[in-house]
Amino acid sequence: MTSTTGDHTRPAEAVAGLLAAGALFLGGFELFYRPFRLAPAALIMLIIATVMSREQQRLIKVAYAAVGIGFVAGAAIQILTHHPLY
Repeated sequence: MTSTTGDHTRPAEAVAGLLAAGALFLGGFELFYRPFRLAPAALIMLIIATVMSREQQRLIKVAYAAVGIGFVAGAAIQILTHHPLY
């Protein structure tokens, strides 16, 4: 069966969206668990998603912001509560 609606997304766009959503989750999780371990993984996921997609750029921009803010805020929280950073 073929689709005639024309709203078919490429598999690369779907994978890029999943990578961006995963990085967004890691960006929020940095607030609670070792930001120096999670930030590099989230950034690698976002770089791959950026290269793969042209349609998911809004989600990718939000994820970049979440990773950056989560890193800074998470590091500050970890320092203030005397927990390990990595």
